[in-house]
Amino acid sequence: MAELLEHRLKRLKMRSMRRGIKEMDIILTAYADRNLQDMDGAGLDLYEAMLHENDQDLYQWVTGQVQAPDPYGALIADIAQTFQK
Repeated sequence: MAELLEHRLKRLKMRSMRRGIKEMDIILTAYADRNLQDMDGAGLDLYEAMLHENDQDLYQWVTGQVQAPDPYGALIADIAQTFQK
């Protein structure tokens, strides 16, 4: 059975909040709160795949220390913009 959208959004928000690094908790929670509701299925799929990445890597990508790999480049850039606001 397919997961209801509201359940998926709730699950992704929880995964955004409970990371290994406090900074990523803050960054991803803010991003999830502002953006997940407006994402289409493909966007949510990409975000969910990104959540499987290592927090150390995500932090380096978001802060610009290391270039984010494809297919995450545009998503990481968007997250970085949210973080800088």
